[in-house]
Amino acid sequence: MALLTLSSPHTHGPNRTGRLMLTVALATLPALAVMTVFFGYGTLINVVLASLVAVASEALMLTLRKRPVMFFLRDNTALVTGVLLGLALPPFAPWWITVLATAFCIIFAKHLYGGMGNNPFNPAMIGYALVLVSFPVQMTTNWALSFQMSGHDVLPLFDTLKTIFTHSGLVDGYSGATPLDDYKHLISTETANSLLQKATFNGWLNGGWEWVNLAFMAGGLFLMFKRIITWHIPVSLLIALSTCSLVFGWDADMYTPLSLHLLSGATMLGAFFIATDPVSASTTPRGKLIYGAGIGILLYVIRTWGAYPDAVAFAVLLMNFAAPFIDAYTQPRTYGHKKARRGLTAKD
Repeated sequence: MALLTLSSPHTHGPNRTGRLMLTVALATLPALAVMTVFFGYGTLINVVLASLVAVASEALMLTLRKRPVMFFLRDNTALVTGVLLGLALPPFAPWWITVLATAFCIIFAKHLYGGMGNNPFNPAMIGYALVLVSFPVQMTTNWALSFQMSGHDVLPLFDTLKTIFTHSGLVDGYSGATPLDDYKHLISTETANSLLQKATFNGWLNGGWEWVNLAFMAGGLFLMFKRIITWHIPVSLLIALSTCSLVFGWDADMYTPLSLHLLSGATMLGAFFIATDPVSASTTPRGKLIYGAGIGILLYVIRTWGAYPDAVAFAVLLMNFAAPFIDAYTQPRTYGHKKARRGLTAKD
């Protein structure tokens, strides 16, 4: 009698890549809605533009590589890359920053490594790091102030489009530094009590950043519930970041407090959506814990003593380097074997 032999993984239609990636994109919508309400239309425009450029760049590379275009576009990986990159970029960043970062991450960080599943680094963070290092002024001076921080309504849609595509719109009073950036550079000349009374913080943390991060956390918990990601990386990342902040940053008159580290900047976006990239992250259970903790430690170190107030991209990319090494030494024991095969020279 002939036996049917099938290779793993044994997945079914509802779990195919396109559906999973679309679910990831949908999980970012609550945070995108909160960002639009508090900070205006800039991030929404960036997400739409980056998604269109990502899909177009993907189609171009697939055509040049003579691959079936529609078949690979349906996996929605390019769409997710564009969405995550658009969420990470400053709301008032010039349009060419978004186009350059998105095209670079799809063409160079993804397809030149062989396409989906072959890239060793997170494509969205490669694109973000490129423009951050190459155009620091545009990437650090175009963050939007919320209506709470600016004292007036968010910039209208038409004016936002004019600002992004011609950079001649009225942005005075609508743009400024993020809370992380403000605190890091002003704490050397002020006390924590006086600094936290400013409009950016209003006694604790104002400006909508806390709600943005909580919305990203809600989206991440939804992905956990759907078993698209596991708890290991986000939990270990947040615990490591919190531990570093409590140990080294206990004095708020010298270092950024824990509340700002957790609920400002791209912390929750990084923990639940960026660091959990299934291709470039660690894959073993123990490896995920080490990988996430490494990102959390690097995040605190770069934010506190480095040149950048928010360091999610650099922390993730540095740990992408280490992910294969971590996986090699954290392989679980195979069923039926006494010892796990670990190390770079492990033998059968």
